[in-house]
Amino acid sequence: MEFNIDTPEQDEKTLRRVQVRFVTKLKAPLKVPNTSIAIPSNLTRFGLSSVVNNLLQSVNPEWKSEPFDFLINGELVRMSLEQFLLAKGISAEKVLEIEYIKAVVPQKEEEPCLHDDWVSAVDGSHPGFILTGSYDSLGRVWKAAGSCTHILEGHSGAVSSIRFLKSDGMKNDTVATASKDQTLRLWKFAAEDLINHPKKISAFKILRGHKASVQSIAAHTSGDMICSGSWDCTINLWQTNESDAEGDQVSTKKRKVNNQAEESQFEGEAVSTLVGHTQCVSSVVWPQHETIYSASWDHSVRRWDVETGKDVSDIFCGKVLNCIGVGGEGSALIAAGGSDPILRIWDPRKPGTSAPVFQFSSHNSWISACKWHDNSWFHLISASYDGKVMLWDLRTAWPLAVIDSHKDKVLCADWWRSDSVISGGVDSKLCISSGMSIQ
Repeated sequence: MEFNIDTPEQDEKTLRRVQVRFVTKLKAPLKVPNTSIAIPSNLTRFGLSSVVNNLLQSVNPEWKSEPFDFLINGELVRMSLEQFLLAKGISAEKVLEIEYIKAVVPQKEEEPCLHDDWVSAVDGSHPGFILTGSYDSLGRVWKAAGSCTHILEGHSGAVSSIRFLKSDGMKNDTVATASKDQTLRLWKFAAEDLINHPKKISAFKILRGHKASVQSIAAHTSGDMICSGSWDCTINLWQTNESDAEGDQVSTKKRKVNNQAEESQFEGEAVSTLVGHTQCVSSVVWPQHETIYSASWDHSVRRWDVETGKDVSDIFCGKVLNCIGVGGEGSALIAAGGSDPILRIWDPRKPGTSAPVFQFSSHNSWISACKWHDNSWFHLISASYDGKVMLWDLRTAWPLAVIDSHKDKVLCADWWRSDSVISGGVDSKLCISSGMSIQ
C-alpha cells in the first residue's frame, strides 16, 4: 500500500520511501489497520503523527487528530526516520515495525495560583488537593487553580518542604511541614469542607530537635512516621500520631492569641537520628518500609537501613546535590540533580553503580527538583533554576516537553493526579500543567 502525505519538495535522497507497519498497545478507536505502507523516509515524529491520524480518520471520519510518539526497538524517535535508521544501523529493506503511543505533552496551562513570596515546596500526592509551602512562612491547601481552602499558620521561617501523610477515615487529612525555623509541624484539616474563604489552622504538634534549617521531609508509606533532612547534616525520624509512644517525649501547652486560649499543642522529639553526611542533607525519600534514601551537599547519595540506622550504600557524584527521587523500573532507579545542569540516574542493582546509567543535560542551570511518575517505568520530571520544568522519558535523551510557565527560578515540582505537573518558584506562583497521558 502506498501512502501519500503532503511534504515539501525534497531532493531524490530524502524522497526515498520506507515500508512500515504501525502497531500499538492502545485500545480502539486508536488502532490503525494492520497493513504495511510506504512512507517518505524524511518524516520526523510530527510527520509520522500525521500519517497515523490520517489512517485513523480513514477508518473513522469523525476522528479528531492528536499527537503521537513513536518507538523503534524500544527507543523513541527524535530525528527523521532515515537519520534514526542510519544512527541505529537498522536496515530499511524489510518492513519496519513502528509502535505508536500517545504523546506526553501538557494540553492545558491552568491559571497560576499567586502567593505572597517565593513558592519553595509543592506536594501533589493527594488527588483532591495541592499543598504548597512559601517563603512567607505559610503552608497552603489548594482545591484547584486559584482556590485556596486552608492556610497553615505557625512557622517563623520559610516553609522548605510539605507532605501529605494520611487520611484518618473521618475526612481529616494530616500534613507535615518543615521550615527554616528548625522545626517540623503536623496539621489536620478536613479537605472536603466547603469553604468560601481560606481557613487558618494551627499545627497540632511541633517537632523539635534539628539544630539548623530543615530542608526536606518524606513520609513512611503508612503516614505514621516521617523523616527529615537538615542543614545540621542529620536525618531525624519522627512519629506523627497525637498520643505518642515511648521514645517521643511530649509536652503540651496552651497557645494564646489575643489573650484567648486556643487548643493544646503537642511537642515531640525525634525517635532516632541517622548520622553520616558531612554537609546539608538537602533531600530525603522513604520509598520502602525499611529503606530511606538521602542526597546531600557532600556530593553523596546514601541508602539507610531504618531498623539499624546504618548507612548501607553510598554513591558519590562529585557535585552538590539538591534533590533525589526513587522510582522507575522496579521502583529501583535513583535520580538526583544539583549544582550543574545534569540530571543523573543510577541503577543500584547493576555492578559499578557509581556510574549513572542515564544522564540528561538539557537544562542550563542548577537542578532544584526531580520526581518519578508513580505509574510509569520511564517518566520523570526535573525543575531548574533556568526557569524550566522538563519531562523526561528514559527511552530518549531529549525532553518530551519543556514547561516554561515560570518567569524565574523554579524551586520545586511534583506530579498531580497522574496527568498534571505542578511547580513553584521565585515568581511566587504555583503553576499547573495538565492533560498529559502517561502510559
